[in-house]
Amino acid sequence: MSRPFESTKITNPKTYSLMTWALGALFILTLIIITFLKSPQARTASAASAPTPVSPAALPPNELSRMNTSTGSMFAPTIPNKAMPQGKSQPGMAWIPGGEFSMGAQDPPDMEHDHVGMKATEDSRPVHRVYVDGFWMDKTDVTNAEFAKFVAATHYVTEAEKTPKAEDFPGAPPENLVAGAVVFSPPDQAVPLNDQYQWWSYVKGANWRHPNGPDSDIKGKENYPVVDVSYDDALAYAKWAGKRLPTEAEWEFAARGGLTGKPFVWGDAFRPDGKYMANTFQGHFPNKNTSDDGFSATSPVTKFPANGYGLYDMAGNVWQWTSDWYRPDYYRRLAVSGNVTRNPTGPDDSFDPAERGIAKRVMRGGSYLCTDQYCSRYMVGTRGKGEASTGTNHLGFRCVKPMPHA
Repeated sequence: MSRPFESTKITNPKTYSLMTWALGALFILTLIIITFLKSPQARTASAASAPTPVSPAALPPNELSRMNTSTGSMFAPTIPNKAMPQGKSQPGMAWIPGGEFSMGAQDPPDMEHDHVGMKATEDSRPVHRVYVDGFWMDKTDVTNAEFAKFVAATHYVTEAEKTPKAEDFPGAPPENLVAGAVVFSPPDQAVPLNDQYQWWSYVKGANWRHPNGPDSDIKGKENYPVVDVSYDDALAYAKWAGKRLPTEAEWEFAARGGLTGKPFVWGDAFRPDGKYMANTFQGHFPNKNTSDDGFSATSPVTKFPANGYGLYDMAGNVWQWTSDWYRPDYYRRLAVSGNVTRNPTGPDDSFDPAERGIAKRVMRGGSYLCTDQYCSRYMVGTRGKGEASTGTNHLGFRCVKPMPHA
């Protein structure tokens, strides 16, 4: 199977409770059965000097995969809307003006040697022009304190807190039908990076209140992002709050903070003047995190600098759900028309060639586990993907609110 977690090919968490049960020839078969059980319903050019993009419609198909390999060649200037929001400001939210921009991933700064970074951009090409209306966005990921208020008001029970039903998981041993979530469990030595089971475990009793298992808690971490939440959990919170989840296009426009075609939400260098700008992984992945940025796991939501729109953690810390279905060919579909796509909401369905039959949603931003050794998806424009019912301890969300029409 593919690497589901730091490459964000996340499958159903119950898969991981079967790792010790499914051995030998039955192992792969069992994984396929379980992951099918619970799929969801259906370098850079500056704004002043960026060239006019060549229309993808004028290129033959084999050129579409190559037209973004020169640094910044397809990034035209961002054109923000001038309209100001109507009514009062929204508490805890930043105004994102929207407008027209070039959407997609920039080449890694060290393109010749950063093979991981190049791989992270494969489904984020070609760069294409998109327009989004203005909207409000949460300045931070939804925190433990905010999610606790929602649960107290609604008595909501997250998916990680529910005991799986035997009829939903035919063939699974009864002892594995326990509530829990997927937790990063680093090995004590270096391991091959082609086997994610070396550092991920399905942990009984792990949920948003106990991110790493029943012996952990969130006391003193009220200002940390809530984790171990599924896509449906995030939707439920957003509806209660009178908001919604962002589209992928809205998320990227907001993450760029007004910059054009930069590899990071703050600019060109990963560590400008030696300063850490996001919570990511340092050391040797996955067994040794030196925590040079001050954190070995999640961090408070306002610990690192905000981007140009006043948004925190648009790179690193925790992944963030968006509302779009995932398809690796979606950008190509939009680009071939040569037109500016207005307010895209994603494809009508999901397809992941690495795990056929598993419907997934797009996730953005990377997490505290991203590193140039394995993930590199802290680069703005890159994409993640996750099966909707899966909760992990490196995945959260934030909400948006559209500007009301006059």
